[in-house]
Amino acid sequence: MTDMTTRIMIVDDEQGIRSTMSEILTDEGYEPISMDCGEGVVDRYINERPDVIFLDIWLPDRDGLEILQAIREKDPSAAIIMISGHGTIATAVKAMKMGAYDYIEKPLSYHQIIDGIRGAIAYRRSLVEDRQLLSALDLRRDRHMAEHETEPPPHLPILRPSSQPQRTIRHSTVIYGHGLHSGKRTGLIIQPLPAHSGIHLLTLPSGTMIPAHLRAVANTTYATTLSRDDQQVFTVEHFLSALHAYGITNLLIKVHGEIPVMDGSAVEFCRILEEVGIQDQDEVQQVLTIDRPYEVKAGRGESLLIEPDSSFSIHYLLQYPPPIGEQSYSFTLSSPEAFVREIAPARTFGFMKDLKMLNELGLGSGGRLDNCILVGEDEVINTTLRFPDEFVRHKILDIIGDLFLLGFPVRGKVTARLTGHQDNIALLRKIVSSNSE
Repeated sequence: MTDMTTRIMIVDDEQGIRSTMSEILTDEGYEPISMDCGEGVVDRYINERPDVIFLDIWLPDRDGLEILQAIREKDPSAAIIMISGHGTIATAVKAMKMGAYDYIEKPLSYHQIIDGIRGAIAYRRSLVEDRQLLSALDLRRDRHMAEHETEPPPHLPILRPSSQPQRTIRHSTVIYGHGLHSGKRTGLIIQPLPAHSGIHLLTLPSGTMIPAHLRAVANTTYATTLSRDDQQVFTVEHFLSALHAYGITNLLIKVHGEIPVMDGSAVEFCRILEEVGIQDQDEVQQVLTIDRPYEVKAGRGESLLIEPDSSFSIHYLLQYPPPIGEQSYSFTLSSPEAFVREIAPARTFGFMKDLKMLNELGLGSGGRLDNCILVGEDEVINTTLRFPDEFVRHKILDIIGDLFLLGFPVRGKVTARLTGHQDNIALLRKIVSSNSE
């Protein structure tokens, strides 16, 4: 039994659902608050502050998603579980992106209700604690960050000044989602940093600062993981790919363990960056200009080569058994618009035959029907491809993200064959070791 001060709001126009849920909640020691329409929900939430809300998407007088948005604007830590008897996957995805803790289809079972409440309460508690921590961390950042907390990327002889300014974002924002490999609800807060700061990740709740740089790479198994002082951040490559495309060189990323996977691509990150706005800074951006060929090779024909070039381009050859087959694509990062059009929408992918192994490794727990391409023996199982060659485009997306771990935008021509994260990081290490001063 739980404390009677734990209050749960039920907003649904069906009397039977309200009555059944109220009985369950009362039996479990919760205090139910019942409403049959959308009118007055936001005001009542503000006045009574229930711990969790079960909110029907389809109400007779108001769209439940509008109520979700209105409550989240008043209280960003609100724990809201959307419920629906005739929703769609698209509606569920939209609700989660708008900040709902969960989405449950009717009829609701006893376990769905109780498990949802417990998870939502823990989620709300973590957000409140994070906001308290962030206030302390912001004060600490103001005092110390410029001196030593955000040590800029190390200098390399192949750095050259460009005609572009350094960049950050105009204002802070919060991004919510699930971790691809952890499966846990996660989020990140991005904040502007001054020129010459670099890109840094601040782990919550420990407050450990991890540079988004090659020297912090800890693991490349199925994704790129950064680590420092026993703190890790998983799956950084998609977000870094978007930052590389937009030329954002100074940013603080406060994160819970893993960057949200969003829809498995980088397109949502691009949308958010454009919404908050890109801020040009007064200092000139340096670019890492490849001065000679660097190459790494591995077994089974894998090879990764980068050569001098005035732009940043990637040609990738991919080969898998059917239904993927052989795919190749060439892309030049000429502008953020080109990235958004050709590369950013390409989603990560996985194979049904690998699911058991991924689970044994503790990976892939967050793989959902809406955030990856799931490939069976004969066909793509769960989605319609956004491009006929979406698989190879996603490989290019990963390379753009991993290469940004050099700390600066890159100028060079990449030729890749059958490579992955491990090869990308090996190439970076070769570039750095060959140019160490």
